[in-house]
Amino acid sequence: MKQVNGEKLLASLGSGVNELRGRLTPDAPMERVTWFQAGGLAELMFQPHDVDDLVTFLKLLPEEVPLTVVGVGSNLLVRDGGIPGVVLRLSAKGFGQVELAGENRILAGAICPDKHIAAMAMDNGIGGFAFYYGIPGSIGGALRMNAGANGGDTAARVVEVHAVDRQGNKHVLSNADMGYTYRHSAVPADLIFTHAIFEGYSDERAKIRAEMDAVRHHRETVQPVKEKTGGSTFKNPPGHSAWELIDEAGCRGLMNGGAQMSSLHCNFMINIGHATGYDLEYLGETVRQRVFEKSGIKLEWEIKRLGIFMPGREVRPFQGATTE
Repeated sequence: MKQVNGEKLLASLGSGVNELRGRLTPDAPMERVTWFQAGGLAELMFQPHDVDDLVTFLKLLPEEVPLTVVGVGSNLLVRDGGIPGVVLRLSAKGFGQVELAGENRILAGAICPDKHIAAMAMDNGIGGFAFYYGIPGSIGGALRMNAGANGGDTAARVVEVHAVDRQGNKHVLSNADMGYTYRHSAVPADLIFTHAIFEGYSDERAKIRAEMDAVRHHRETVQPVKEKTGGSTFKNPPGHSAWELIDEAGCRGLMNGGAQMSSLHCNFMINIGHATGYDLEYLGETVRQRVFEKSGIKLEWEIKRLGIFMPGREVRPFQGATTE
């Protein structure tokens, strides 16, 4: 796919952009978005003011222009060649709300940090959300990948999800419509989540606070929370822990350029200096290869990889991999 100049792409959208209230940024540096602080440019980034502004933009955007949705960038690896087309990044002002929506129910916008919904639940004596306190991402990503931790997951709490499709049409999905399985949802990739309603159960605030403290202590003790990281790199295969497989394959502390598998938690990849997207992805594929050679198990990426490679800096999937 050929990448054109961001200013040219913006100009190609015509005068309709004058109706938009959000922010359009040509050639936006994705290293300022991802927690890895690495990666190339987004050809054009749009941050809509609210849902109606998003709908207006989608109806304006030609079907042939690629559209990529990102959240807070916590589990995102962007390749050095950048992301062609439009990168949609929801704004905190229009999509970051978190509020009560009935008895034991909470409405949260797609860009709302997961830990904010946990805090809201605790403040109002709603149990079932403490696990979100340990997930460094936003609700939109949690909805897409059925994020979970410490024995809880998104699928157990979702009541309904509101979304907009590529053509700007609004949708409301039930829990069953989401098609949840482990770290996965079956909804079409072109649906853009805007907000969702979650339901918990009445519980004592002191008990919820203790659960959240335990989650925080666990993270601070065993995860490199102060590093430039994307969180868990690989999914846990059925019956196995990814970190144990990585450790057994001798990959704890393994480095490539400015990237390293954390010595503290070896399923966390970190940028120890000025890692490139290539450094990070090559390291990940090296780990997958070594784990496969050691155990015969094929690790699957949990981190989402986006964009195109720089010429001559392509990363091939490990030898035992099938298409992903």
